[in-house]
Amino acid sequence: QVQLVESGGGLVQPGGSLRLSCAASGTGNDLNGMGWYRLAPGKGRELIATIASDDSTQYPPSVKGRFTISRDAAKNTVYLQMTSLTPEDTAMYYCAAWQGADGIESLGQGTQVTVSS
Repeated sequence: QVQLVESGGGLVQPGGSLRLSCAASGTGNDLNGMGWYRLAPGKGRELIATIASDDSTQYPPSVKGRFTISRDAAKNTVYLQMTSLTPEDTAMYYCAAWQGADGIESLGQGTQVTVSS
């Protein structure tokens, strides 16, 4: 199973930016892709960014144009650049990885992002 460690969360003012990082280990050769979920109080888990092995990316409308996922394959690290943040982006952000034909999912421990003035 993949081990994932997130970092980069914190408190940011509305309109600000933040970059999250996710360091992966134990990925093997069957990693299909990685991504980011977020979980806000009172809301369901939301998949907000994915990046496939061919570097194709996907985003839901809620973050498209504001968030960018990227990866450094040499460092086994995935990044989430977040801009134009609003209080609605306040959530715990989790890194995810999917492996094998069954798409087995691994999750990190999460990093808190709080957008507030």
